[in-house]
Amino acid sequence: MARPIKWRKVCCLPESSKFGPLDLPADAENYLKMTVDEYEAIRLIDLEGFTQEECARQMNIARSTVQGIYVEARKKLAEALVNGKVLLIEGGEYRLCEGLNGCGRGCYRHRRGSP
Repeated sequence: MARPIKWRKVCCLPESSKFGPLDLPADAENYLKMTVDEYEAIRLIDLEGFTQEECARQMNIARSTVQGIYVEARKKLAEALVNGKVLLIEGGEYRLCEGLNGCGRGCYRHRRGSP
């Protein structure tokens, strides 16, 4: 029997979900897909300054899971930048938070006053 999915808590979806070179032809080989939970790990650790342990608490997952997600996300960012690929942010095993006061200091939705 497969282990049930433990959903990763994400505070918000990215405002833009497609990044990359402006002069790139629409070719499927030039695209990389980053999941929303990978995006959230990058946001919390690199932008908000969380440790991996704090990120794990915020996302409601194990620190070792955060480490794996973060390593994959960094590889994808590097490949997109170095090789000039388009980065698409979509999919993943996540649920959006409620944006309430108890969510935590990294809650982007609560800080911005989003619904």
